[in-house]
Amino acid sequence: MVVAIGLGAHAAQAQTRLAAPLPSAPSDEQSYKKEFVYGVNFNTQAGLIGGVAVRSARMLDERLLRFWSIEGVMLKNKKEEQRQTGLGVYTPFKANYAFSLRPSFGFQRILFRKAADAGVQVNGLLSAGPSIGLLMPYYITYDYTLAQNGGSVVYNTDDIANEAYDPAIHTEQNAILDRAPLFSGIGGTQVVPGFHLRGGLSFEYGRYRDAVTGVEVGFLMEAYSKRMVIFKTTDVTDDEQLNRKFFPSVYLTLYFGQRS
Repeated sequence: MVVAIGLGAHAAQAQTRLAAPLPSAPSDEQSYKKEFVYGVNFNTQAGLIGGVAVRSARMLDERLLRFWSIEGVMLKNKKEEQRQTGLGVYTPFKANYAFSLRPSFGFQRILFRKAADAGVQVNGLLSAGPSIGLLMPYYITYDYTLAQNGGSVVYNTDDIANEAYDPAIHTEQNAILDRAPLFSGIGGTQVVPGFHLRGGLSFEYGRYRDAVTGVEVGFLMEAYSKRMVIFKTTDVTDDEQLNRKFFPSVYLTLYFGQRS
């Protein structure tokens, strides 16, 4: 009788242990809380390389992240063409270098999640923020002696100056020797406020859960409070036609980073 009671109690304890839920394994989807990436930008409003970008994100739930980012790019006019000189190159009618700083705030939704250590993850991103347009005067090296006399360049006697390019003043193209160093006109930089809106998809791949490598493609709409004067001619009407307030672009960003 005692043996039967003991066996019954032992069986009841075994059943209780089997019925109790097993501790859940850590979820791969919740294995990180933060993400930081940086990358190189290519876009249809710039040259070969558009600029650079960084982004910091924090998980809100298993599929939604909130992020801030900042991007710096150079804007170009599609009519820009470099001209060769005897000593270098310059761009006719270029008045300013144009740059855009874009701090933004947005959200990232994980659309298709990759496996823990392999595969491709697809994310959708939407962000917006101010655009800080910077117009830095384009400087050239100009030989006033050559412009006045049509003589040859003699560095120890000719009147040569680095100054902001103005087609109304620098009328003799043969006297333009070269473009001046990039930051020659930094003291005359103008700030033009604006706004941008961006939407895109990112494709993330890699073997490791804590490393981020991928590519982001999307569309960006940017508008400024006044025309970004990149080109300048002697005709105001032409200036208005050549320079714009709106800069829509398609972009591609290669990015790398870490999770924690």
